[in-house]
Amino acid sequence: MKGFWDERYAEEEFAYGIEPNAFFGEELKKLTPGKILLPADGQGRNAVYAASLGWDVTAFDMSAVGKERALQLAERKGVAIDFQVGTIPNIGFPGDEFDVIALVFAHFPVEKRREYHRWMIPFLKPGGTVIIEGFSKDHIRFNSVRPEAGGPKDVNMLFSCDELEKDFEGFHLIQSEETITHLEEGPYHRGESAVTRLVAKKG
Repeated sequence: MKGFWDERYAEEEFAYGIEPNAFFGEELKKLTPGKILLPADGQGRNAVYAASLGWDVTAFDMSAVGKERALQLAERKGVAIDFQVGTIPNIGFPGDEFDVIALVFAHFPVEKRREYHRWMIPFLKPGGTVIIEGFSKDHIRFNSVRPEAGGPKDVNMLFSCDELEKDFEGFHLIQSEETITHLEEGPYHRGESAVTRLVAKKG
């Protein structure tokens, strides 16, 4: 997979644009800036946006090319981010370190999804917030006919509210929904899409 992402992120145009994911952006503006972790942040669009709001940003991705593009974008926008190269679970952080952890279209093999989601929890402060937007299982009817809709073609890698709520059991749910939205995020997330959203606080 690393080769796939390196190749995609090396393209001239930013794969998912340079603006933040809209849902992530809306939710982040509701919170007081602190420390945020963004796993699998690709070319850094969400990390750069968070930094522009005054957040102390740590992000990572498996792609070194993604990191290079993220740092270029941060320089262009005049902000500083800590962007590392690594993968879950082969990267670590201090416990109770972050006020927010956000996953934006970070899909994992079905046998690893819960493990990877639970991996994040120790790094989140008590009372900290997790923000997730990913493609729902209903998205298969969009990306099976329109490749530009993006997302995994394996329905088992797509999310349901029930799955995410179980992955973060013990958290106080603020929002959990599946909905249809229109994405305009670079060349690879375009058009009508089915998404699952979760916002929850660590107890």
